[in-house]
This record gives sequence, C-alpha cells and structure tokens, in this order.
Amino acid sequence: MDFVEKLPHVNASLNTLATCLLLAGFVLVKRGNLKAHKIAMLSCFGVSVLFLISYLTYHVNVPSKKFPGDLYPTARYPYYLILLTHVLLAATVPFLAIASIWFALKDRIEIHKKLVKWTFPIWLYVSITGVVVYLMLYIWFVEK
Repeated sequence: MDFVEKLPHVNASLNTLATCLLLAGFVLVKRGNLKAHKIAMLSCFGVSVLFLISYLTYHVNVPSKKFPGDLYPTARYPYYLILLTHVLLAATVPFLAIASIWFALKDRIEIHKKLVKWTFPIWLYVSITGVVVYLMLYIWFVEK
C-alpha cells in the first residue's frame, strides 16, 4: 500500500490524540495546573497542524472515498449529517484555536476564557467526529 493511502489511518490517530490532549487540557485547567494546561493545549495545536498537513496531502493525491450508501442505506443519512457538521465546524477551528492561543499567550485571560467557551466544544466535536467519520468509512461500513 502506498504511503499516501495510509494517511486516513494516520489522520484518525492524530484526531484521537488531539481529543485526548483537549480533554487533558480541560482537566488540567480545572485543577489549576496552568503550566501543564499550556503544554497540553500547545501540543494539541501542534497535533492538529500535523493532522491538517496529512489531511491535505491525502486529498491532493487521492480522490475522496465515497460512503457506500447503497449498501448501508439506513446509515447514509447519519453519516452525511455527521460529515456536514464536522466539515462546517472544522473550518472554524483553526481561527478559533489560533485566537484562543494568542489571547492566552498575551495574558489576556478574560478574553481567552470567553473565546474558549466556543473553541473547546467545537474543537472537541470536530476531533471526535473526525474519528467517527473515519470509522464509518474505513471500519464499520465498508464495501463487501
């Protein structure tokens, strides 16, 4: 198998890692461990950048994989609903994440706190649904 064809598996792994780092960052900030929170969130951002590079590399080189809706008609609509919300919200994550990080690094914590009330759940949803889309395309609903 060509390296590029393995990238969806890498992407799912990176999304899983991003999810774990997001949750760790959330727990750490709630416990007041701001140094570890900063490390977790910057690491999550780095993992997300690697994901984006891998995702774009894959889609530049390989046609999009279609969901086999004719084989799994009852799963078609949930898949497309998840995919649609995932794609629309994923487009906002880089902007929200960069702004959230920037305000935190500039010690503008009140603005950071207001922004992450949106950034965190959207980023978490996008990371989780990225894995769900992968599972639906490559594991659960494969062509027979």
